[in-house]
Amino acid sequence: MPAYRQSVSWWCFTPALLSPEQFVRAAAEIGYAAVELLPETYWALARDHGLAIAAVDGHASIVDGLNRRENHVRIVRELEAKIAKAEAWGIANLICFSGSRGGLDDADGIAATAEGLAQVARRAEDAGVALVLEVLNSKVDHPDYHADHTAWAVEVCRQVGSPAVKVLYDIYHAQIMEGDILRTIAAHHCWFGHYHTAGNPGRHELDEHQEINYAPIFAAIAATGYSGYIGHEFIPKGDPITGMRAAFALAQAG
Repeated sequence: MPAYRQSVSWWCFTPALLSPEQFVRAAAEIGYAAVELLPETYWALARDHGLAIAAVDGHASIVDGLNRRENHVRIVRELEAKIAKAEAWGIANLICFSGSRGGLDDADGIAATAEGLAQVARRAEDAGVALVLEVLNSKVDHPDYHADHTAWAVEVCRQVGSPAVKVLYDIYHAQIMEGDILRTIAAHHCWFGHYHTAGNPGRHELDEHQEINYAPIFAAIAATGYSGYIGHEFIPKGDPITGMRAAFALAQAG
C-alpha cells in the first residue's frame, strides 16, 4: 500500500453534480482521507465526516499573482491570514499562483515570486503548513499563466530555500505543457509537495478514454516514498461517485 493519502476536489462535484452532504459522505465511504478546495463554510462538514482538508487556495488570484511585486503586500496579508486558519484546522497545503506573464521576463517573474513567498515561508514552517506553487497550463485553460512549466516552479522553490515552499505538480496541466511525467517525477519529486490528477484531454476521469496512463505514474510517486496527498481534480462525465471510487482504487493500487 502506498504511503501517500488521497483527496478529492470539491469544485468538480459540488454543487453541480452532488450536494455537499452527498459529496463528503461518498468521499468518506470510499476511503478518501481528505477533500480539498472547498469553501470555508463547509470545512466543519468535512471534519464531521472524518475528512481532513488537504488544500485550499492561499490567496487571490490566478491572474494577479506573486510574479508582480506590487501584489506582494496584498498576497502576504492574505497568506498570513490563511496560514493561521490552516494551522487551526490542520490544513496541509495552501495553493499559490504565479499570476499571468504579461510580457514579464521568466527570470524576473521567478525572482519576484520567490521574494513574495520568502516573506511568509518562516510563518508557514512554524505552522506546519506548505505553500505549494501550482503549475498550470497556459495552452488550454489559463492563457499566459507564468508558472506553466515544472522547471519554473522548481526554481522558485530553490530560490526560497524553505521546506514549507513546494510545487503543486498537477499532472493534467503538466501533460498539456511538457509531458514526460515519469521522468519529471523521478528528477524533481523532492520539490513536490502536492499532486493533482485529471484525464487529458477534457479534464475528465482517469480512464481508458484519455491519454495519460496513470497506473505507472502512481507507482512512480509511491516509489519516491511520498507521504502527502494526491488530489483528484477531474470533472466527471459519468456517474460522479463511480468516478470518485475508480480514481481512488487506481491510485490505491500504486
